[in-house]
Amino acid sequence: MLESVPKAVFSGLAASPLLKRLASRFGMKRPGSFARRFVAGETFADAMAATRAIEAQGLLTTLDLLGEGVSSVDAAAHATAAYLTTIGEMSQAGVSRNISIKLTQLGLDIDPATAIDNLRRVLDAAQKADFFVRIDMEGSAYTTRTLETFERVWAMGYRGTGVVIQSALRRSEADLRRIMALGASVRLVKGAYREPMSMAYQRKSEVDASYVTLMQILLTGGTPAAIATHDPNMIEQARQIASSARVAPDRFEFQMLYGIRRDLQMALSTAGYRMRIYVPFGTEWFPYFMRRLGERPANVGFVLRSLVSDRKA
Repeated sequence: MLESVPKAVFSGLAASPLLKRLASRFGMKRPGSFARRFVAGETFADAMAATRAIEAQGLLTTLDLLGEGVSSVDAAAHATAAYLTTIGEMSQAGVSRNISIKLTQLGLDIDPATAIDNLRRVLDAAQKADFFVRIDMEGSAYTTRTLETFERVWAMGYRGTGVVIQSALRRSEADLRRIMALGASVRLVKGAYREPMSMAYQRKSEVDASYVTLMQILLTGGTPAAIATHDPNMIEQARQIASSARVAPDRFEFQMLYGIRRDLQMALSTAGYRMRIYVPFGTEWFPYFMRRLGERPANVGFVLRSLVSDRKA
C-alpha cells in the first residue's frame, strides 16, 4: 500500500516547517533513530565515523554536506565557507577526496554571478588539495542553469569536476551528449524530484527505459561514468553493456547512497567493481530524507517503527 504513495506527498511534507522542526528534534536523537538510516549525522565527526567504516570495507566515498535553496547572500557565503572547511578537514582525515555540492547552496536562486564566484572558491580549494567535486542536479527548473554553470567553470579550466544527469527528464539524452562532448565525468541517476509531465517521464517503466538508453551511451562513450542506482536490474544491464563493449570494471564506477542496499554495495565491490557511497551529513538533512522516502515509500514503515521505538526510549 505504501508503494502507491506519490512523490508529491513527500515533496509536500519536505516543505513543512512543522515537520522539519519535529524532525530536527527527534530525527538524530540517538544512533539508530529513524533518519540515521539515510544520513550519517549532523556533524563532520559523524560523517567521518561513517566514512571510515565504509572505507574500511574497501569502498570509496563522497561527502555530501546537505543544504539547498539558501535565501540570502550571507547564507550562501556561510555554505561556501562550510565546504572550504570540509575540504580542509577531509584532507587531514585521509579519506577519499571527493565531495558533492548543490548550486542553490551557493546562491544560484539569489544571483548566478554570486553562485559562480562561490563555486570557484570551492573549486580552487579542491584543485589545490586534489579533490573531485560533483555538481549535483536539482529539480528541472535548475537543469539549464546548472549545466551552463558547469560548462562555464569547465571552460575556465576546472577539470576536477563533473555533473549529474537524470534519466527521468525528457531532455537528458541531448544533455548527456553535450557533457560527454567535453570529456567530463557524468553521474547518471533516475531523479528524485517531483516533475511536471511536460518535462519528465511519469511512469517507472519510462524512467527505467531512459536510464538504460543513457547508460548505453555513457558506458560506451569513453568519458568517466558513474552509474548511480540501487536497482538490481539496472545494475545487471550496466554489467552486460560494459562486458559487451569490453569496458573494464575499473573504467567506471557504481554509486549508491548511504544506508541503502549494503548487500549490493559489497557484492559489487567483491566482484571487482569500483563502488562509491554518498555520505550525507549536516543539520539541513530533512528535505534529503523525505526524497529518500519518496523514492521508496516502503521505507515509511521503517521510519514509523523507529518513531515508536524513540517514544519508548
